[in-house]
Parts: sequence; C-alpha cells; structure tokens
Amino acid sequence: MKLDPIIESLLDTDLYKFNMDQVIFHKHTDLSGEYFFLCRNPGVVFTREMYAEINAQIDHLCSLRFTRRELDYLRSIRYIKGDYVEFLRLWHPIRDYVETSLSKDGELSVVVRGPLFSAMQFEIYLLEIVNEVYFRMKYDYEALKSAAESRLDAKIEAFQSGQYTFNFAEFGCRRRLSREWEDEVVRRLSQETNACVGTSNVYLAMKYGLKPIGTYAHEFVQMYQGIDSIPLAYTNHYALEDWYDEYRGDNGTALSDTLTTDLFLLDFNRAMVNNFNGVRHDSGNPFSWGEKLIAHYQKYGVDPKTKLLLFSDSLDFDRAQALYDHFRDRIKVSFGIGTFCSNDTGVEPLNIVIKLQTVNGRAVAKLSDTPGKSMCRDEEYLEYLRRSVDFRLRREAGAGLQ
Repeated sequence: MKLDPIIESLLDTDLYKFNMDQVIFHKHTDLSGEYFFLCRNPGVVFTREMYAEINAQIDHLCSLRFTRRELDYLRSIRYIKGDYVEFLRLWHPIRDYVETSLSKDGELSVVVRGPLFSAMQFEIYLLEIVNEVYFRMKYDYEALKSAAESRLDAKIEAFQSGQYTFNFAEFGCRRRLSREWEDEVVRRLSQETNACVGTSNVYLAMKYGLKPIGTYAHEFVQMYQGIDSIPLAYTNHYALEDWYDEYRGDNGTALSDTLTTDLFLLDFNRAMVNNFNGVRHDSGNPFSWGEKLIAHYQKYGVDPKTKLLLFSDSLDFDRAQALYDHFRDRIKVSFGIGTFCSNDTGVEPLNIVIKLQTVNGRAVAKLSDTPGKSMCRDEEYLEYLRRSVDFRLRREAGAGLQ
C-alpha cells in the first residue's frame, strides 16, 4: 500500500519548534543531540510494510524546502527574526541524521542524531509520519474518519449550544489521524465555533488565518543539562534567562514541569513572573498545579487575573470545562487540546513520543510531575538528576521570594 506524501510543507509542524530553534541558532549552535522514539502503548506491532512506508515518507520529507510564501509567513510573526528566517531559507531536513530499524517482533526504532538546531526539527514531522502510516495501514481509514466526523459534529454542537464555554487552541499535530483530518478539524472548529483561538500547526495557521500558538517544550530546558558549566538543578534558570533575552517578553508562556514544578518555581522569581505572560501545565494534578501557581503569583503581589494558566496535558473537552469552571474567576485560563481534537475515532490512539536523550554526549532527562512521563536511557544519570533536584529543593525550601 503506497500512500500519498504525508508532509507537504515544512511549516506542517508545531510553532514551538521554530521558537526554540531560533534561540539555539542565536545562542547554542555548538550543541549536538540524540532523539529516540518510544511507543508507550503495549503490544503495538509495526509491520514490514509500515516500516517501508515510514522510510519512504522520511525520504520525501528530506526532499522538501521552505517556499518563499512560507518564509514570508514566518517573517510576519513579530518575534521571528530576519536572520533566522534567512537561515531557514538554506536549511532542510538531512536524511543522514535519521536512523530507523524494525525488530523481528515489530518494535519500531527511530533515532535522530545531529546538530541540535537541525536534529530537533525532525520530531513533529516523524511523529506525524509514523502515526498516519500506522492508522492508514492497520485500520479501515475511511471508517476511522467517519467515526471522527461524528465525534467532531458532537463537539461543535456542544460549543454552539453553550455546553462548553472555554477557549482553546488545537495542539494535534503529533498524534493526528492524518494530515487531511487535522486540516478538517482546524477548519471546522475555527469556522463553526467561537472557541478555537488558534493552532500550534504553523501551516494550518497560515492557511486559515489563525494565530499560531506555542512557546517552548521540555527539550529546551533539557538541553541545558548538556552544557558543562551549568549545574543540573539550575537549568530552568538559564533557560528562562535565555528565553527572555531572545524574546523580551514577547513570546512568554513558560513550561513548569521539566524538572518538577516545585523546582521551576524557585527560578520563576519576581523578574520572571513579570516577564512571562503565564505558565503551561503538562503533567501532574492540574487543579493542585493551578492553585500552586495562583499562590506563587500572590506571594509576589501580582494579580493572578493578569496572568494565564495554559493547560495541555491529555485533555478532552469535559476536563477542560471542569478546569475552566474551577479557575475562570481567579486567573486567565486557556487550553491546548491535541489528540482529542485530531485523532478521536473510538480506537485507542498511539501514545508516541520522540524525546531528547543526549546533548554533546551527555545524558539529559525530564523529571515531570507525573513520574511515568519521565524518559531517560541512563538510569544512573536519572537518579543523579533526581538527587540534584532534591538537594536544591531541600536547601532552598521556602526561599522562592528572593
């Protein structure tokens, strides 16, 4: 079964990839990294036919270049700088950076190795390819799309009837059913409701005149673990400083849980509270997390109603509504909703990730607020990182107002 090209534009990715890459381009071109694929669903088998198609799609991806129209669109985003756009005019995905293999049991391996400013761009493209190949070749795709259409109809009706009253952004690139289906979802949600305020997908934002939404991901904080001069428990500090230096508050939603929210709050000091518009939640109990952030703002004398909580962890619309109802009168609230928008078919979606695992030959890791979301190939390093974080938390407990 030969599929049409899955990636047709290099803008078909999440905005935060360009945001992070611009900082790396300006400050850290000496960093190299390794990214590893993981499917968290038990018992998933990739066939030889799927494997061949995945590789053919990667080959096609690496033939693409940014068009003039796409570069002009990136240039129109106020915080994307001209020299970085000129770099992208020259940049393209390099096939040699991607290695794939398939075990006899059908376990797929994908590894990306290369300069961080280039290797990091592969993640979303590869996840889009793997997910669409799997669902098109394992299932009756038309039946899945029909089920997704019925579910989308019900969601739109719920917004139109007033059952749902919150605003959200579509965050569905990485685990979408297909490119064509994410396109349909974004088009309909943005045109048939007043609730969809934008999308993380830069191509679809350009196509439909929507706001492209995204700041940075865990890998941005993780990469500082690979810089020898930076103590492990202070990587949030250096990441926040570099981000502010690059964007001067113009692209300011921080991510709290790369090394636990408690550690993040030690570095989210008065200056950073003022410089960032809000904070994104991606693991742990969202209600407890929100209360913790509100208390943190209040300790600095900041009115929480001037700041944003952006929830993005495995959300469906019912969970989003519950969070909105809980927080809406106390702080600004918005949501990034991914798989529930782009791959809600009644069939269990793949829980697939591609995570940064080494920088300049050193292990790096995430210690999220949900232990099961941690991923590290070096258990000894992971334990060392935990001890470093715990030591700083114990030493500086209660000292978050300096």
